[in-house]
Amino acid sequence: MTPGEPPVVRTDIHERTLVMTIDRPGARNAVDSRVARELADAVRRLEEDPGLRVGILTGAEGVFSAGMDLKAAANGDSVEVEGAGFAGLTEREPGKPLIAAVEGYAMGGGFEMALACDLVVAGTNAKFALPEVKRGLIAGGGGAARLPSRIPYHLAMELILTGDPITAERAAELGLVNRVTTDGAAEQEALDLAARLAENAPLAVSAAKRISRLAADESERRALEAQRGEIRELLRSEDFAEGASAFAERRAPSWSAR
Repeated sequence: MTPGEPPVVRTDIHERTLVMTIDRPGARNAVDSRVARELADAVRRLEEDPGLRVGILTGAEGVFSAGMDLKAAANGDSVEVEGAGFAGLTEREPGKPLIAAVEGYAMGGGFEMALACDLVVAGTNAKFALPEVKRGLIAGGGGAARLPSRIPYHLAMELILTGDPITAERAAELGLVNRVTTDGAAEQEALDLAARLAENAPLAVSAAKRISRLAADESERRALEAQRGEIRELLRSEDFAEGASAFAERRAPSWSAR
């Protein structure tokens, strides 16, 4: 971050909770390299500060995140942080609990960031989707790898292969959202939930999270590793070039079928 330049990830402390807010509302809080680096720094701060017990991830001005900034990615901007994955988060396993407070769109990488959290609170206006296939890519920030282990396989494949959005209510029915709140209340609900978590023994909370994650980690790690090769090929494909151009030009893509 250039001196004097405002951050694109704001951090605020509420008692023992660190609230991390992606603040690029003009880009619907899409993730570029700056967001990835600053979010990685914020999660590191959460981990290293003994006074902090819980982290909350949210987005500014009523939008969680539109996911990867396609325009930036098409120009070679990296949205991954080494050792931490997409947005400096999706392949990281902080020992302290993370809560996603979702308002508005959680699209693509936005949905994947929510999946990387331990708990999800959503406003009634929230929409979740993995639309990467509509742009010539796959949900490479953990969506394709994680979703089939979180909900029934056929329902996961519908979301992954169609790219169509679901509402907060439907996400709650599927077990992807813990609580649905009124619009604008997701962050406060997440803070209330965080306060309850922070009342518990920190070593026990971290241990419980580690044990719970172990059950799914091995299959997820294999899938995340396998998808790296797939994504490398897709990024070099005509389909991705066309998908990114169509998105920027606000038109339907014309796929090469090759």
